[in-house]
Amino acid sequence: MSWITGPLAAFDLETTGTDVETDRIVTAAVVRLEPDGAVSTERTWLLDPEVVIPEEAAAIHGITTEQARAQGVPAPTAVEEITRAVAEVLQAGTPLVVMNARYDLSLLDRECRRYGLESLGERLGAVPSPVVDPLVIDKHVDKYRKGKRALHALCAYYGVPLDDAHDARADAVAAARVVRRLGEKHRPIGMMSPTDLHDLQVRAAAEQSASLQAYLRRTMNPTAVVEPSWPVIPRRR
Repeated sequence: MSWITGPLAAFDLETTGTDVETDRIVTAAVVRLEPDGAVSTERTWLLDPEVVIPEEAAAIHGITTEQARAQGVPAPTAVEEITRAVAEVLQAGTPLVVMNARYDLSLLDRECRRYGLESLGERLGAVPSPVVDPLVIDKHVDKYRKGKRALHALCAYYGVPLDDAHDARADAVAAARVVRRLGEKHRPIGMMSPTDLHDLQVRAAAEQSASLQAYLRRTMNPTAVVEPSWPVIPRRR
């Protein structure tokens, strides 16, 4: 069955920074979109990340350290709830849309490790699947298009409204709507099964990383390394 004709779930994080090994979750959202694009269920979280939220991060998502400490759920409790919610989606066989999944799912994995919780992969007994990543798919089907590939740029390109960028719920909903439009525009992608699409993205993400690594080594840093794994970066030993 084509994944674009059924329901989709979507997951998004807003965080303290961009390093999956050290940064923390500040807000999270898991939403379900029906085939008509309507949001039928949603869960959102505001966490106390137990660290100071850098000003540059707060300027992006709007959550300050003071707000997180005053209103946020303790991080271990929220990370458990978030991971359980994502696991339930995938255990039900619903495709999970995650923009730049390599970042969000890896950071969630590290948060579980930090608090001694079962990771998403451990709960599933496998690498999380099926995941649908608009970033990887868009780069695969339109490799040479110039311009940015951030969510706001994909929303503009595929005609999807994004009224509250960097709000976890808004970004999750927009990512799901973008990827459905993408599947409708590129019919061979849209007609794939969720499993086949996931496997395609594993290969595509590795190819994209290899291409970027070659470019960086040629132009900037001869020893540059770009992580090829998707949708979760393996933990460092």
